[in-house]
Amino acid sequence: MNRRAPALALAALAVVVSSAGAAQATPTPKPTPATAKPTPTPTQSDGTLQILTYRGYAEYGGTSPKVNWTGTFEKATGCRIARLDQVQTPAEMATRLKERAYDVVSAGPGLAGSLIADKQVLPIELAKVDGYTEVAKPLRDLTTSGGKVYGVPYLWGSHEFLYDASRIKAPGMEQVFASPKAALKNDPLTIADAALAAGKSGSPYSLTAAELGKAVEMLGRQDERVYWDDPLDVVTGFATGRLDFAQATPYLRLLLQTAGKPVKTVPSARTTGWVDSWMLGASGANLDCAYRWLSWTASADTQRAAAAWVGLAPANDEACKGKARRVCEAYGVGKKSRFDRIDFAVRPPGDCRPQERECTEYDTWEDRWTDLVS
Repeated sequence: MNRRAPALALAALAVVVSSAGAAQATPTPKPTPATAKPTPTPTQSDGTLQILTYRGYAEYGGTSPKVNWTGTFEKATGCRIARLDQVQTPAEMATRLKERAYDVVSAGPGLAGSLIADKQVLPIELAKVDGYTEVAKPLRDLTTSGGKVYGVPYLWGSHEFLYDASRIKAPGMEQVFASPKAALKNDPLTIADAALAAGKSGSPYSLTAAELGKAVEMLGRQDERVYWDDPLDVVTGFATGRLDFAQATPYLRLLLQTAGKPVKTVPSARTTGWVDSWMLGASGANLDCAYRWLSWTASADTQRAAAAWVGLAPANDEACKGKARRVCEAYGVGKKSRFDRIDFAVRPPGDCRPQERECTEYDTWEDRWTDLVS
């Protein structure tokens, strides 16, 4: 929750798996350089935009001329994208936000909660966002605070724990966290996955000090596992036999299986997920163009392109056609039960309130996580 490196890094899957002696996977796009900047030809415009997002979320044709939905936005709206900064992790995004102001930002749950609390983003006037009601309602509900809406859901994902079925037989979650040949996402919110494995019955993002300690203790039993920032580490780990287990996404599992790798999903009653949403920067200079961007990114066409490019599910179900179909199938989009077993991430302590019971704040999670991985 991504918390994360976008699934765009799966671009190298075919090369890596092929070099390890497996069948080649369906080709996927090459990742966008971290420092990419758009160079559109200025047209008659009524404003400019400063955008901060994750790699692959707002493609401008720099990787492939055929993948350029920001250029299409400029032509359709007259708004010019003056700056497009792309990062890989929430930590990088938080750093960029301290350095300068942006008109729009695509934030995940951990960072979004902080931006709302610190008044760094504005409430959204929904009447100005075309297509908002086409976004799945359970995802819309995740971007509200105090009765106000602060984000337009864009892409979402869920986690699975994969295992190499050629070496491991019928594992449980206990084996995942006990194995030295395992890879977990390098994100404090991964503590929530450990909390579920440790038997947490309520929201895994609302933990008492005792529950947090239990989850961290489970994680701390194994100091030889690895923590990944780039999904490519999962690909190479399974391709070379270095990994028996890994935290991943359904689409990553699909790509590995397509490439002939014998990976399967460890059974679990519940799992975690996240939603990345577009938000309005409180210091943004051009709200008109910012709202046009929110409407553009809520549309099925834009989300279809983004989902197919990065391997995450679109928030707008109407996007699940054409090139995004396989991605949507991997995440179960279209099934009424697709969200039933997913605990979508919120910034801890979530709905837990200090006056009601003991809670642990996100800063505490970060500190405990740093101790684990350092």
